[in-house]
Amino acid sequence: MKYLLFIFSLCVLVTNLQATTRQVGKNKEYATVTAAVKAASTGDTVLVFAGLYREKNLVIAKKIVLKGTGYPVLDGEKKYEVISVKTDGVVVEGFRIIHSGVSSIEDMGGIKIYDSRDVVIRNNILEDTFFGIYVQYGKHCIIENNRITAYAQEEQQSGNGIHCWKSDSLQIIGNTISGQRDGIYFEFVTNSVIWRNNSFRNIRYGLHFMFSHNDAYIFNHFTHNGAGVAVMYSHGVKMYSNVFEENWGDAAYGLLLKEISDSYIDGNTFVKNTSGIYMEGASRIHMQKNQFQNNGWGMKIQASCMDIEVTKNNFISNTFDVGTNGSLVLNTFNSNYWDKYDGYDLNKDKVGDVPYRPVSMYSMIVEKNPPAMLLFRSFITTLLDKTEKVLPSLTPEGLKDSRPQMKRLF
Repeated sequence: MKYLLFIFSLCVLVTNLQATTRQVGKNKEYATVTAAVKAASTGDTVLVFAGLYREKNLVIAKKIVLKGTGYPVLDGEKKYEVISVKTDGVVVEGFRIIHSGVSSIEDMGGIKIYDSRDVVIRNNILEDTFFGIYVQYGKHCIIENNRITAYAQEEQQSGNGIHCWKSDSLQIIGNTISGQRDGIYFEFVTNSVIWRNNSFRNIRYGLHFMFSHNDAYIFNHFTHNGAGVAVMYSHGVKMYSNVFEENWGDAAYGLLLKEISDSYIDGNTFVKNTSGIYMEGASRIHMQKNQFQNNGWGMKIQASCMDIEVTKNNFISNTFDVGTNGSLVLNTFNSNYWDKYDGYDLNKDKVGDVPYRPVSMYSMIVEKNPPAMLLFRSFITTLLDKTEKVLPSLTPEGLKDSRPQMKRLF
């Protein structure tokens, strides 16, 4: 065993001794990045000094480290994909990448990974690229601490900031994305983590899932996007400690869940959205310790949803706490705090003695006739809601919290 360890250590030492750093820049060994990459061998580092480089399409087909110092600029001249990674184990770090080509046929990226694994894209600035960072058939890749900015006004003119397709075990960490179509897009991506990213002012979604299973997104901030976050046709998704903020519009949500199952929504904050969460065709979702504050609707749960467990959440200063479009209730609300609850607690156990029904009659009317919202602040609306609480007729009888909390939970 000791002999095998000695041989392995010797091989690593020989490899490190053979690795070379090739310098690119004014008065350096190489004038262009392309020339240095072509001359490099597996394991080499290509170190690029500050300057402007027009390399057309830089293809990396060797396991090398491509590193910039002083943020050298790689310019795609609005014609080319800037960097194409086509082998395993490549590292790209420390560049400013601008002006990729735009095409309705090809998905051109500032940096695009093709069918590779263990690639690291770290500490880069991407500006005015069609797709920012594109991962296609990637495995065990890390996309970390990049800043991605685009300036398109319409969806057709922009791709996604970080676009991942048919990939597995990715880590998307600490990136800042704005101005793209979708900030982060997952399609057929599994077993991956999205952590500590800031996705804001994107044209459509801050984060968009399609057919992506057993992923997690944690401690991200999604604000001022066209429609917040959408998770569609997926299962086994874990959504922990994210902030969904200021997503306003006729069809805007903090979080849209469509045909999603067996997932967890825990410790998130939904503040100042048209709807904090909108659910359609969702099943077996566990929701707890979330804060819904100053939204139009805290939650909208369509009648097509079932086995949704809503437990120990705070609902504060929402226009409507819960909305629905049907009378059949197949979901459970239990031990939540509702600031609109005006019941009593005679035995002082901090639990309301009478159930709370979070669906108001007027929210049911608005669901069927949106223009009725114009009368929301009128005296007749208040009177109708008070009457409905005494003699329920329109609101779902089964949609109630039997243990409403008297004080905020956190």
